[in-house]
Amino acid sequence: MKKLLAFLMALVFAFPMYAMAEYPNKPITIIVPSKAGGSTDTTARIFINAAKKYWSDADFVVQDIPGSGGQKGFEAIARAKNDGYTIGLVFTTQVVSHIVSKRARYTLDSFHIIGNVVDDPLLIAVPKESPITDLASFINKAQETPMTVAVNGIGSDDFIAAKKFENATGLTFNLLPTKGSTEQKALILGNHADASFMNLSQMQAQHKAGTARVIAILNAQRSDVLPEVKTAAEQGYDVNMTATRGFVAPAQTDKAILAKLDDLLAKVNSDPDFIADCKKNVFSRQPMSGKDYRAYLEGLQKETQYFYDKNPW
Repeated sequence: MKKLLAFLMALVFAFPMYAMAEYPNKPITIIVPSKAGGSTDTTARIFINAAKKYWSDADFVVQDIPGSGGQKGFEAIARAKNDGYTIGLVFTTQVVSHIVSKRARYTLDSFHIIGNVVDDPLLIAVPKESPITDLASFINKAQETPMTVAVNGIGSDDFIAAKKFENATGLTFNLLPTKGSTEQKALILGNHADASFMNLSQMQAQHKAGTARVIAILNAQRSDVLPEVKTAAEQGYDVNMTATRGFVAPAQTDKAILAKLDDLLAKVNSDPDFIADCKKNVFSRQPMSGKDYRAYLEGLQKETQYFYDKNPW
Protein backbone atom coordinates (compact mmCIF):
# COMPACT_ATOMS: atom_id res chain seq x y z
CA MET A 1 0.00 0.00 0.00
CA LYS A 2 2.78 2.41 0.93
CA LYS A 3 4.54 1.65 -2.34
CA LEU A 4 1.34 2.36 -4.28
CA LEU A 5 0.85 5.71 -2.52
CA ALA A 6 4.44 6.65 -3.18
CA PHE A 7 4.02 5.79 -6.84
CA LEU A 8 0.83 7.87 -7.11
CA MET A 9 2.48 10.83 -5.38
CA ALA A 10 5.38 10.61 -7.77
CA LEU A 11 2.97 10.80 -10.69
CA VAL A 12 1.24 13.86 -9.22
CA PHE A 13 4.50 15.75 -8.85
CA ALA A 14 5.88 14.56 -12.15
CA PHE A 15 2.83 15.53 -14.22
CA PRO A 16 3.39 19.32 -14.24
CA MET A 17 6.96 18.84 -15.40
CA TYR A 18 5.75 16.48 -18.11
CA ALA A 19 3.10 18.97 -19.18
CA MET A 20 5.67 21.76 -19.27
CA ALA A 21 7.98 19.70 -21.46
CA GLU A 22 5.16 19.34 -23.97
CA TYR A 23 4.25 23.05 -24.18
CA PRO A 24 2.93 24.05 -26.60
CA ASN A 25 0.84 21.06 -27.60
CA LYS A 26 -2.27 22.88 -28.86
CA PRO A 27 -2.92 26.13 -30.75
CA ILE A 28 -1.91 29.41 -29.12
CA THR A 29 -4.45 32.21 -29.55
CA ILE A 30 -3.12 35.73 -30.07
CA ILE A 31 -5.76 38.31 -29.16
CA VAL A 32 -5.53 41.43 -31.30
CA PRO A 33 -7.52 44.33 -29.79
CA SER A 34 -8.41 45.86 -33.17
CA LYS A 35 -10.00 45.10 -36.51
CA ALA A 36 -8.65 42.51 -38.92
CA GLY A 37 -6.35 43.94 -41.55
CA GLY A 38 -5.09 46.82 -39.41
CA SER A 39 -1.50 47.47 -38.40
CA THR A 40 -1.83 45.64 -35.07
CA ASP A 41 -3.36 42.61 -36.79
CA THR A 42 -0.54 42.68 -39.35
CA THR A 43 2.02 42.82 -36.53
CA ALA A 44 0.58 39.61 -35.05
CA ARG A 45 0.68 37.83 -38.38
CA ILE A 46 4.26 38.70 -39.28
CA PHE A 47 5.22 37.66 -35.74
CA ILE A 48 3.63 34.26 -36.41
CA ASN A 49 5.54 33.87 -39.68
CA ALA A 50 8.83 34.28 -37.82
CA ALA A 51 7.79 32.37 -34.68
CA LYS A 52 7.07 29.24 -36.73
CA LYS A 53 10.76 29.07 -37.60
CA TYR A 54 11.62 28.53 -33.92
CA TRP A 55 8.51 26.63 -32.81
CA SER A 56 7.94 24.61 -35.96
CA ASP A 57 5.31 22.34 -34.38
CA ALA A 58 3.31 25.18 -32.82
CA ASP A 59 0.09 26.55 -34.24
CA PHE A 60 -1.04 30.15 -33.74
CA VAL A 61 -4.53 31.58 -34.19
CA VAL A 62 -5.28 35.31 -34.42
CA GLN A 63 -8.47 36.45 -32.69
CA ASP A 64 -9.42 40.03 -33.47
CA ILE A 65 -11.46 41.71 -30.70
CA PRO A 66 -12.01 45.35 -31.71
CA GLY A 67 -13.96 47.93 -29.76
CA SER A 68 -13.66 50.80 -27.29
CA GLY A 69 -10.21 51.83 -28.42
CA GLY A 70 -8.73 48.41 -27.69
CA GLN A 71 -10.33 48.10 -24.25
CA LYS A 72 -12.40 45.02 -25.10
CA GLY A 73 -9.35 43.19 -26.37
CA PHE A 74 -7.11 44.24 -23.48
CA GLU A 75 -9.70 42.99 -21.00
CA ALA A 76 -10.07 39.71 -22.88
CA ILE A 77 -6.32 39.11 -22.57
CA ALA A 78 -6.33 39.97 -18.86
CA ARG A 79 -9.14 37.54 -18.04
CA ALA A 80 -7.96 34.72 -20.34
CA LYS A 81 -7.06 31.34 -18.91
CA ASN A 82 -3.47 31.52 -17.67
CA ASP A 83 -2.26 28.30 -19.27
CA GLY A 84 -0.01 29.85 -21.90
CA TYR A 85 -2.44 29.22 -24.75
CA THR A 86 -3.74 32.78 -24.89
CA ILE A 87 -1.45 35.75 -25.31
CA GLY A 88 -2.12 39.13 -26.88
CA LEU A 89 -0.93 42.39 -28.29
CA VAL A 90 -1.25 45.74 -26.55
CA PHE A 91 -0.73 49.15 -28.07
CA THR A 92 -0.15 52.61 -26.67
CA THR A 93 -1.30 54.93 -25.46
CA GLN A 94 -4.68 53.25 -25.30
CA VAL A 95 -3.70 50.41 -22.96
CA VAL A 96 -2.77 52.91 -20.23
CA SER A 97 -5.36 55.56 -21.14
CA HIS A 98 -8.18 53.20 -20.14
CA ILE A 99 -6.47 52.61 -16.78
CA VAL A 100 -5.99 56.33 -16.18
CA SER A 101 -9.63 57.11 -17.03
CA LYS A 102 -10.76 54.33 -14.66
CA ARG A 103 -12.70 52.58 -17.42
CA ALA A 104 -10.47 49.52 -17.59
CA ARG A 105 -11.17 46.27 -15.79
CA TYR A 106 -7.44 45.57 -15.72
CA THR A 107 -4.18 47.18 -14.60
CA LEU A 108 -0.62 46.70 -15.82
CA ASP A 109 -0.31 44.08 -13.07
CA SER A 110 -2.93 42.03 -14.92
CA PHE A 111 -0.30 41.20 -17.53
CA HIS A 112 3.08 39.58 -17.81
CA ILE A 113 4.85 41.91 -20.23
CA ILE A 114 6.66 39.75 -22.78
CA GLY A 115 8.15 42.66 -24.71
CA ASN A 116 7.68 45.20 -27.47
CA VAL A 117 8.25 44.68 -31.17
CA VAL A 118 7.46 47.80 -33.20
CA ASP A 119 6.50 51.43 -32.87
CA ASP A 120 4.77 53.90 -35.17
CA PRO A 121 5.83 57.53 -34.67
CA LEU A 122 3.24 60.28 -34.71
CA LEU A 123 3.20 63.08 -37.26
CA ILE A 124 1.24 66.21 -38.09
CA ALA A 125 -0.46 66.24 -41.48
CA VAL A 126 -2.34 68.98 -43.32
CA PRO A 127 -4.35 69.04 -46.60
CA LYS A 128 -2.39 69.58 -49.78
CA GLU A 129 -4.38 72.83 -50.34
CA SER A 130 -3.24 74.21 -46.97
CA PRO A 131 -0.81 77.15 -46.93
CA ILE A 132 0.86 75.49 -43.92
CA THR A 133 4.26 74.07 -44.82
CA ASP A 134 6.01 73.71 -41.46
CA LEU A 135 5.47 74.10 -37.72
CA ALA A 136 6.13 77.84 -37.79
CA SER A 137 3.25 78.49 -40.22
CA PHE A 138 1.12 75.89 -38.40
CA ILE A 139 1.54 77.72 -35.09
CA ASN A 140 1.03 81.14 -36.67
CA LYS A 141 -2.31 80.07 -38.12
CA ALA A 142 -3.38 78.45 -34.86
CA GLN A 143 -2.64 81.71 -33.05
CA GLU A 144 -4.74 83.67 -35.53
CA THR A 145 -7.81 81.44 -35.71
CA PRO A 146 -9.10 78.28 -33.97
CA MET A 147 -7.99 75.17 -35.83
CA THR A 148 -9.93 71.93 -36.22
CA VAL A 149 -7.50 69.08 -35.64
CA ALA A 150 -8.47 65.42 -36.10
CA VAL A 151 -7.37 62.69 -33.70
CA ASN A 152 -8.18 58.99 -33.47
CA GLY A 153 -10.46 59.08 -30.44
CA ILE A 154 -10.16 60.49 -26.95
CA GLY A 155 -7.22 59.07 -25.00
CA SER A 156 -5.50 57.73 -28.12
CA ASP A 157 -1.86 58.28 -29.00
CA ASP A 158 -3.04 60.99 -31.42
CA PHE A 159 -5.01 62.69 -28.65
CA ILE A 160 -2.11 62.65 -26.18
CA ALA A 161 0.27 63.91 -28.90
CA ALA A 162 -2.06 66.85 -29.57
CA LYS A 163 -2.28 67.59 -25.85
CA LYS A 164 1.51 67.46 -25.54
CA PHE A 165 1.80 69.89 -28.44
CA GLU A 166 -0.75 72.23 -26.87
CA ASN A 167 1.19 72.08 -23.61
CA ALA A 168 4.49 72.89 -25.35
CA THR A 169 3.13 75.79 -27.41
CA GLY A 170 0.30 77.27 -25.32
CA LEU A 171 -2.14 76.62 -28.19
CA THR A 172 -5.65 75.22 -27.89
CA PHE A 173 -7.09 73.15 -30.73
CA ASN A 174 -10.65 72.22 -31.54
CA LEU A 175 -9.93 68.50 -31.32
CA LEU A 176 -12.14 66.36 -33.54
CA PRO A 177 -12.26 62.71 -32.35
CA THR A 178 -12.72 60.22 -35.18
CA LYS A 179 -13.41 56.51 -35.38
CA GLY A 180 -10.07 55.70 -36.94
CA SER A 181 -7.38 56.54 -39.44
CA THR A 182 -9.68 56.02 -42.45
CA GLU A 183 -11.89 58.87 -41.26
CA GLN A 184 -8.85 61.02 -40.47
CA LYS A 185 -7.47 60.50 -43.96
CA ALA A 186 -10.81 61.45 -45.50
CA LEU A 187 -10.86 64.68 -43.49
CA ILE A 188 -7.37 65.64 -44.65
CA LEU A 189 -7.72 64.49 -48.25
CA GLY A 190 -11.09 66.25 -48.53
CA ASN A 191 -9.80 69.45 -46.90
CA HIS A 192 -12.40 69.14 -44.12
CA ALA A 193 -9.94 69.57 -41.21
CA ASP A 194 -7.05 71.94 -40.73
CA ALA A 195 -4.69 69.22 -39.58
CA SER A 196 -4.47 65.74 -38.09
CA PHE A 197 -2.20 64.02 -35.61
CA MET A 198 -1.65 60.53 -37.03
CA ASN A 199 0.78 57.63 -37.19
CA LEU A 200 3.52 57.55 -39.79
CA SER A 201 2.25 54.30 -41.33
CA GLN A 202 -1.19 55.87 -41.86
CA MET A 203 -0.16 58.95 -43.87
CA GLN A 204 3.26 58.34 -45.39
CA ALA A 205 1.86 57.07 -48.69
CA GLN A 206 -0.39 60.12 -49.12
CA HIS A 207 2.54 62.46 -48.45
CA LYS A 208 4.65 60.66 -51.04
CA ALA A 209 1.80 60.83 -53.55
CA GLY A 210 1.31 64.54 -52.95
CA THR A 211 -2.32 64.19 -51.83
CA ALA A 212 -1.49 65.42 -48.30
CA ARG A 213 1.44 67.11 -46.57
CA VAL A 214 3.32 65.94 -43.48
CA ILE A 215 4.85 68.95 -41.74
CA ALA A 216 6.54 67.32 -38.73
CA ILE A 217 7.57 63.96 -37.32
CA LEU A 218 7.06 63.69 -33.55
CA ASN A 219 10.09 61.54 -32.92
CA ALA A 220 13.66 62.05 -31.75
CA GLN A 221 15.02 61.26 -35.21
CA ARG A 222 13.83 61.72 -38.76
CA SER A 223 12.11 58.75 -40.35
CA ASP A 224 13.83 56.69 -43.02
CA VAL A 225 10.42 56.52 -44.69
CA LEU A 226 10.08 60.31 -45.01
CA PRO A 227 13.67 61.52 -44.55
CA GLU A 228 12.91 64.97 -45.94
CA VAL A 229 10.38 65.78 -43.18
CA LYS A 230 11.92 67.51 -40.17
CA THR A 231 11.20 66.44 -36.62
CA ALA A 232 9.28 68.75 -34.30
CA ALA A 233 12.47 69.19 -32.26
CA GLU A 234 14.38 70.34 -35.34
CA GLN A 235 11.69 72.99 -35.77
CA GLY A 236 12.01 74.20 -32.20
CA TYR A 237 9.41 72.12 -30.36
CA ASP A 238 10.64 69.05 -28.49
CA VAL A 239 7.42 67.02 -28.67
CA ASN A 240 7.79 63.28 -29.14
CA MET A 241 5.09 60.61 -29.36
CA THR A 242 4.95 57.12 -30.77
CA ALA A 243 2.58 54.17 -30.73
CA THR A 244 4.13 50.91 -29.55
CA ARG A 245 2.88 47.37 -30.12
CA GLY A 246 4.02 44.64 -27.78
CA PHE A 247 3.09 41.20 -26.52
CA VAL A 248 1.68 40.25 -23.12
CA ALA A 249 0.24 37.20 -21.38
CA PRO A 250 -2.11 36.80 -18.41
CA ALA A 251 -0.10 37.61 -15.28
CA GLN A 252 -0.52 34.29 -13.44
CA THR A 253 0.72 32.09 -16.27
CA ASP A 254 3.30 29.50 -15.18
CA LYS A 255 6.77 31.04 -14.99
CA ALA A 256 8.35 28.28 -17.07
CA ILE A 257 5.87 28.94 -19.89
CA LEU A 258 6.46 32.68 -19.65
CA ALA A 259 10.20 32.11 -19.93
CA LYS A 260 9.61 30.22 -23.18
CA LEU A 261 7.42 33.00 -24.54
CA ASP A 262 9.99 35.63 -23.55
CA ASP A 263 12.71 33.67 -25.33
CA LEU A 264 10.55 33.23 -28.44
CA LEU A 265 9.90 36.97 -28.73
CA ALA A 266 13.60 37.74 -28.30
CA LYS A 267 14.37 35.39 -31.19
CA VAL A 268 11.64 36.89 -33.39
CA ASN A 269 12.84 40.44 -32.70
CA SER A 270 16.25 39.47 -34.10
CA ASP A 271 14.96 37.37 -36.98
CA PRO A 272 16.00 38.73 -40.42
CA ASP A 273 12.71 37.75 -42.06
CA PHE A 274 10.73 39.52 -39.33
CA ILE A 275 12.92 42.59 -39.73
CA ALA A 276 12.30 42.51 -43.49
CA ASP A 277 8.54 42.15 -42.99
CA CYS A 278 8.55 45.14 -40.64
CA LYS A 279 10.30 47.23 -43.27
CA LYS A 280 7.88 46.05 -45.95
CA ASN A 281 4.92 47.13 -43.82
CA VAL A 282 6.53 50.47 -42.86
CA PHE A 283 6.82 49.44 -39.19
CA SER A 284 9.63 51.02 -37.19
CA ARG A 285 11.28 48.34 -35.08
CA GLN A 286 11.51 49.09 -31.37
CA PRO A 287 12.47 45.81 -29.67
CA MET A 288 12.21 45.95 -25.87
CA SER A 289 12.55 43.25 -23.25
CA GLY A 290 9.66 42.67 -20.89
CA LYS A 291 11.43 44.60 -18.15
CA ASP A 292 12.16 47.57 -20.39
CA TYR A 293 8.68 47.63 -21.91
CA ARG A 294 7.11 47.47 -18.45
CA ALA A 295 9.16 50.51 -17.42
CA TYR A 296 8.12 52.30 -20.62
CA LEU A 297 4.42 51.60 -19.98
CA GLU A 298 4.66 52.76 -16.38
CA GLY A 299 6.25 56.03 -17.49
CA LEU A 300 3.63 56.51 -20.19
CA GLN A 301 0.86 55.90 -17.67
CA LYS A 302 2.24 58.66 -15.43
CA GLU A 303 2.49 61.04 -18.38
CA THR A 304 -1.06 60.21 -19.51
CA GLN A 305 -2.32 60.70 -15.95
CA TYR A 306 -0.92 64.24 -16.03
CA PHE A 307 -2.97 65.16 -19.10
CA TYR A 308 -6.05 63.40 -17.75
CA ASP A 309 -5.86 65.30 -14.48
CA LYS A 310 -5.67 68.60 -16.41
CA ASN A 311 -8.59 67.75 -18.68
CA PRO A 312 -10.45 64.49 -17.86
CA TRP A 313 -12.05 62.68 -20.76
